[in-house]
Amino acid sequence: MKQILAGREFGINHDADFLAMNPNGLVRCCVTTKVISFFGNQTPLSAIWRHSTGKNACGSTHRHVVRKRKNGMDWANQTLSNAHRGILMGLVRTPPEERDQAAIDASCKECDALFALLDAELAKVKWFSGDEFGVGDIAIAPFIYNLFNVGLTWTPRPNLQRWYQQLTERPAVRKVVMIPVS
Repeated sequence: MKQILAGREFGINHDADFLAMNPNGLVRCCVTTKVISFFGNQTPLSAIWRHSTGKNACGSTHRHVVRKRKNGMDWANQTLSNAHRGILMGLVRTPPEERDQAAIDASCKECDALFALLDAELAKVKWFSGDEFGVGDIAIAPFIYNLFNVGLTWTPRPNLQRWYQQLTERPAVRKVVMIPVS
């Protein structure tokens, strides 16, 4: 396995070929002949181990589960969480007279761009976890729910809307995720 430095001064993470593999261009990825996996803020060694062994926390091998869940989890941890935080803290948890509208607008712009990437991914799959609802969807669901329910208007994204509608039909999501934004 060979490590290629892609970020910051190396600039590879903005090339079309890299973005085709990793649309947000922000997190590490490991490429094999069958799968592209994102690794977020894990150390390269743990990322490579996790990818190559496919082991879950209990130590058993479930490659298909690991591959399906990790991309959604890394999207949530690496991209949506930052933009979401700017909107949640700036719009929901800050009194109107103390809000930094420029910062809120910047977070909204970032979210809208991320929604475009998520929408493009959902054009290829039913769920972020693949063919079936899974942990990758669970990781993203609270961010999307909050962002869709803070009173903002977003650019229409049909695939993201389809995914969101599917989420709202799941009893556990309605009970745990679809709570007042606070």
